[in-house]
Amino acid sequence: MAAAVRRKSLGYMKRYWVLYAMLLLPVSFFIIFRYIPMNYIQIAFKNYSIVKSPMEMEWAANHGFEYFIKAFSNRDFLYALRNTLLLNFLDLVFGFPAPIILAIIFNELAFKRFKKFTQTVAYMPHFLSWIIVAGMALQLFAPSSGLVNIMLNKLGFESIPFLNDSTNWVITYIALGIWKSVGWGTILYLAAIAGINPELYEAASVDGAGRMRNIWHITLPGLRPTIIVLLILSLGHILGSEFDRPYALGNKLVTDVSNVISIFVYNYGIRGLQFSLSTAVGLFQSVVGVIFLFGANALAKKFGDRGIW
Repeated sequence: MAAAVRRKSLGYMKRYWVLYAMLLLPVSFFIIFRYIPMNYIQIAFKNYSIVKSPMEMEWAANHGFEYFIKAFSNRDFLYALRNTLLLNFLDLVFGFPAPIILAIIFNELAFKRFKKFTQTVAYMPHFLSWIIVAGMALQLFAPSSGLVNIMLNKLGFESIPFLNDSTNWVITYIALGIWKSVGWGTILYLAAIAGINPELYEAASVDGAGRMRNIWHITLPGLRPTIIVLLILSLGHILGSEFDRPYALGNKLVTDVSNVISIFVYNYGIRGLQFSLSTAVGLFQSVVGVIFLFGANALAKKFGDRGIW
């Protein structure tokens, strides 16, 4: 029996060895750049020394939690935590439904050439860096020289401080994020819509259902598994923060809302050389993200969906 199993395994490997050989590169990437660097998580619990390995560094005070205590005692970190949660929550509320709505609109367009053109136009902003987007935003929304405010002034309205007032900055930040990512986000939803059986639409049309009823009773239920998976993944990043987006769009007048955790880590870790403190903050972000991920997945399963595992 053992010899038969061995022969079967050898035959399987001879047949599919190319597939396993192709796995070597991505597996090596994850081991080298994802798992081995986890050794440096210890820095969050130790006094950092550039001349010592993480294993040789001395443990920090308070049973190794000195830098976590320092982080939560730091007013800049608490403000950064608040801003990160606020901006990510608004991104989730307003940004998450946007590609779903746009994908449904694309699916309902009758003219194929116009549909392809609009899809291409919607995808384009995704390939622009936030530095370019921030430069464009400055040209459009500057208080005195921005194109939008110049047009408002000519129409008799006062200038709007899009980038210099905290509330307006948050609105502009969210709007630019949606504009940049909404087209690219439609790809998965359009693929999911393409997998819906067209006979369902034909049967609904025979029964007298219009477009809105088709969308409500066929398209949205067909998109539900994809929506749930992407929502769970988005919740896992609720405490994550981009660096280039708030850093490029921010300025000294709106630091009360633009300073997020990634900027805090940059200021204290890279510029301030407080590596243990910044590592502790990064570890805190990761742990909270994992908790949200598991919680959202469990909640999805509780309501009858498959979740992501």
